[in-house]
Amino acid sequence: MFSCDDARHMARALELARKGQLTTRPNPRVGCVLVKDGAVIGEGYHMRAGGPHAEVHALRAAGDAARGATAYVTLEPCSHYGRTPPCSQALIDAGVARVVAAMVDPNPQVAGRGLKMLVDAGIVAEHGLMAAEAEAVNPGFMKRMRTGLPLVRVKLASSLDGRTALANGESKWITGPEARADVQRLRAISDAVITGADSVLADNPSMNVRHGELGHWQSRIDADALMQPLRVVVDGRARLAPPLKLLESEGPLMLATLGDYPADWPEAVSVWQAADNGAGKVDLTELLKELARREMNEVLVEAGSALAGAFIAQGLWDELWLYQAPKLMGSEARGLVALPACENMAQVASLSVKDVRRVGADLRLILTRQEKV
Repeated sequence: MFSCDDARHMARALELARKGQLTTRPNPRVGCVLVKDGAVIGEGYHMRAGGPHAEVHALRAAGDAARGATAYVTLEPCSHYGRTPPCSQALIDAGVARVVAAMVDPNPQVAGRGLKMLVDAGIVAEHGLMAAEAEAVNPGFMKRMRTGLPLVRVKLASSLDGRTALANGESKWITGPEARADVQRLRAISDAVITGADSVLADNPSMNVRHGELGHWQSRIDADALMQPLRVVVDGRARLAPPLKLLESEGPLMLATLGDYPADWPEAVSVWQAADNGAGKVDLTELLKELARREMNEVLVEAGSALAGAFIAQGLWDELWLYQAPKLMGSEARGLVALPACENMAQVASLSVKDVRRVGADLRLILTRQEKV
């Protein structure tokens, strides 16, 4: 049974874990608080892959006072040697008396082994305190470890009548500057951003994160420390060729294609020969599996109606982020997503509203699949 003090210290550990939101990929975001005789003696969070884990930062802050302390950790301490030594062993060596983990690590390399190491060393090891909150800090990492696929968010923007551009293609700007800054923040927490060749040919986008457009998040990270997502372009027919803004802006680039490019791409560009889905298009499931193999936890789809619709129609999504502007663009304007026609209401997809809020003059809705009763 956990106490109110246990909950208070774990809440602080979760707060610390969120500080790594922009820098820890592909590792999970983890926070740790060390407490002795009711007082906090050390805190830490995982800042960057390859650097010290949260427990190590907290132990360094506590020093010799860590002996006999309780450690509150948002994720089970690791038990294996990766780029850093196992944190379970560091806690054992420091002489802590008790470890409270919010949840067991679903990583097969850990998966209970870290807690067992602690118990075998005579340390009281517990888990399950604020587990749901800990899951929410690392939704993509959790999904990738359990399913072999990343978390997929599909970002959409439309007018109130569900239109994304005028009939002539003009679309800048449907939403306001606050909503666009929110999208920059969404990109910043994503390991990869997927778009389609049609969008690149029409708009010539950069698809990177621009520090100057992060709004109130600018103070959270220096521009030179900002991690750029992998930009993925689905280009089944190999239609793209330099020059492109994608090549002029920061961030890695991957082209997913079924064909052969006549042009030579810079060495930094990764060309991935995709699997055919049987209809002459890139197999999106295999694409997501490839991104998971590349340790991508959270993937953002920012694409036109056809590609966005394909992710939705195939059920390859976890959240829809819809930014809706209080504008009416008319029936001749272009629609939001291309989906198969429904013949009756039983075929209509029903979604659940996870969150809705105002962002500047616009609304932002986060939607998930409706749970079947």
